[in-house]
Amino acid sequence: MSTDLTRNLGVAGIVLMVVAAAAPITVVVANVPLIVLESGSIGAPLMILAATVILLLFSVGYTWMTPHIPDAGAFFAYVHRGLGGRAGRGTAAVALLAYVLLTVSMTCYLGVQAGNLLELWSGIQLPWWLISAVMILIVALLGYRTIDLSASVLGVILVLEILAVVAIDLGVLLSGRELAASAFSPAEALSGAPGLGLLFAFLGFFGFEATAVFRHEARDPLRTIPRATYLAVAFIGVLYTVSSWLVISGLGAEDALGVVTENPDGAVVDLAGAVVAPIMADVTQVLVVTSMFACMLGFHNIVSRYLFTLGRRGVLPAALGAAHPVHRAPSRASLAVSAATAGIVAVSALAQLDPVVEIYTWYSGLGAIGVLLMMVLTSIAVLVFALRSGERAGWGVLLPTALGGLGLLLVLGISLANFPLMVGGTVAAIVCAVLLVATFAAGALLARGGEPSADDTAEREPAATR
Repeated sequence: MSTDLTRNLGVAGIVLMVVAAAAPITVVVANVPLIVLESGSIGAPLMILAATVILLLFSVGYTWMTPHIPDAGAFFAYVHRGLGGRAGRGTAAVALLAYVLLTVSMTCYLGVQAGNLLELWSGIQLPWWLISAVMILIVALLGYRTIDLSASVLGVILVLEILAVVAIDLGVLLSGRELAASAFSPAEALSGAPGLGLLFAFLGFFGFEATAVFRHEARDPLRTIPRATYLAVAFIGVLYTVSSWLVISGLGAEDALGVVTENPDGAVVDLAGAVVAPIMADVTQVLVVTSMFACMLGFHNIVSRYLFTLGRRGVLPAALGAAHPVHRAPSRASLAVSAATAGIVAVSALAQLDPVVEIYTWYSGLGAIGVLLMMVLTSIAVLVFALRSGERAGWGVLLPTALGGLGLLLVLGISLANFPLMVGGTVAAIVCAVLLVATFAAGALLARGGEPSADDTAEREPAATR
């Protein structure tokens, strides 16, 4: 098999993949209530705005270092370049754990939501794990094929999602309901458990680094990746900040916490039916299911590209770094991700874990902490590389990168301090922390290889001189 993938993605295509993976309607309908519920406050808009600013600062160094990263390893490749092979391999192990957990959490939640919709429309009751298994099969088929097919599917879903979010926003504005200025109050945002609120605020952005993960499929990586990164973070941040503010305003500043506590899954769906039209509630439920599917597919594609790059670098078996001779896709890596996802879902179902309260909340929470850890390491790697390599990076790069890294470190610390509240106790939180540390150590100490392949290095040289 060849190791070359199809280079068809431009700025718009990569932004589409990233924003679709961010799942706008799912964030508005499910994540915003979760931020309010977990934090115990209505400060979600300010938390999302803070996450946007921190990630934009982080992106300055992330995109500056792009020309010096020859392949699509994203966080793993950046840390390897800046902090060395062991740190890079440890980061790769954390990345695989975090993104697989995020994929599994969305797969299980999708099984529940699709099952609820099926029962509502037909009266047929199916176990969530059976529906999740069907979704895994569909994603496996899409992931096996060229990236263009996934992009086309995600594009259709994304357009419908954004139209629905805008419709809900306009519905609240035109309903004459009082706009909640207190949602942007620092005192409100810092009340309750702000760490958990911030953690789930960042969760809505995860996947944005896929701008670099899709490097091998970008037409002009040095121009495409920086533009796509800034556009994706800015678009997601503005959309989520405005929409969360309007959702809280629609529910009522004083009533929002009580409403989402009583009905976290249906609060925004009911609001959509009230401020737009009754049928909008049904439309929103359908789009939540398709949005979760898009998010699941997006995370699947990210993990596949990680495995593909690790196969090329010799950290994992070389077969994972081979592209399909016809589809020009990381098909073997994709199949491996599908198998891992199916295995974890099966074990979780056999353990009789609740698919929402336990699987989704625990797995996505641990996955989010893993991603935050990788971003902190990436910020440090960018700074170390800039200071040691002799590459010219002025204060316009160093200062935003340092500020972004400090912001991420602060959020990580607050999230860890509040994590026992999410997983139901200190013991469970310690087990999760040990798993994360053990994963990093195993990758750093046990894995070998990690240098870019000759093909990757050759690809970088002419591009850097353009």
